[in-house]
Amino acid sequence: MRLNVQLSAEERAAYEREREIFRRFLNEKGIGLSSLHGWQMFIAASARSQEGRRAMMAYRESKRIALGTDSKLRVLAELLRRHRRDRVLIFTAENEMVYRISRQFLIPAITHETGIKERRAWLEAFNKGEVLALATSKVLNEGVNIPEAAVAIVLSGSGSTREHIQRLGRILRKTPDKEATLYEVVTRDTTEEGISKRRGSGEQFRESTSQGSLTL
Repeated sequence: MRLNVQLSAEERAAYEREREIFRRFLNEKGIGLSSLHGWQMFIAASARSQEGRRAMMAYRESKRIALGTDSKLRVLAELLRRHRRDRVLIFTAENEMVYRISRQFLIPAITHETGIKERRAWLEAFNKGEVLALATSKVLNEGVNIPEAAVAIVLSGSGSTREHIQRLGRILRKTPDKEATLYEVVTRDTTEEGISKRRGSGEQFRESTSQGSLTL
C-alpha cells in the first residue's frame, strides 16, 4: 500500500531551490542522468569547482528534504498506533532518519554502525516479541531471517527493485497462514515519487490492503 505525503510550504521552497541549483549545473555541463555514465560524469564534474561542489550539496539536500519530511513521521506515528500489537520493521534510506525515528518513538535502531553482537540481540528480541518494532537502513537487505515480522514500512528509499523485493520477501518469509502488510510512504512531486512509480510496489509478492486508507 503506497501512502503519499506532501512537503510543507517551507520544505517545498527549500526543495525546489536546491533542485534548481542541481539542475542548472547539469544543464550548463550538458550532463544527463539517464545512465550510470551520466552520474559518474556528474560526480567527476562536481569535484572540479566550487560551483560543482555546491551542486552536489544541493542534490544531497533536496534528497534529505524529500526523504525526511516531517509529514512522514506523522504517518509513521499513525501506522505504529494502528499496528501497536504487531511486529513492525521500518526501513529508511539514511542513517540520520533511522536515529531520528529511534529518538522520537523509542525504537531500537540498526545501521551499519551497530555492532554485530548488538544487532543479533535486537533481532532475537524482535523475533521473541520482546521488542515490537525496529528501524533500520539498508543493513538487513541480505540473508537475515525475521519470520515474525508482520508489517514493513518503507519510510524512505531510493533503492533498486531488487532491494525493494528483498524487503517485501523478508516480511512474507515462510510462516504458515501468515498475512503481512507493506506500506511505502512517498513524498509527492519529488524525485522519490518517480523512483517509486518506476520500481512498482509489491512486485512478485502479495500485499494485504485490508487496512484501508490512512487519514491524517
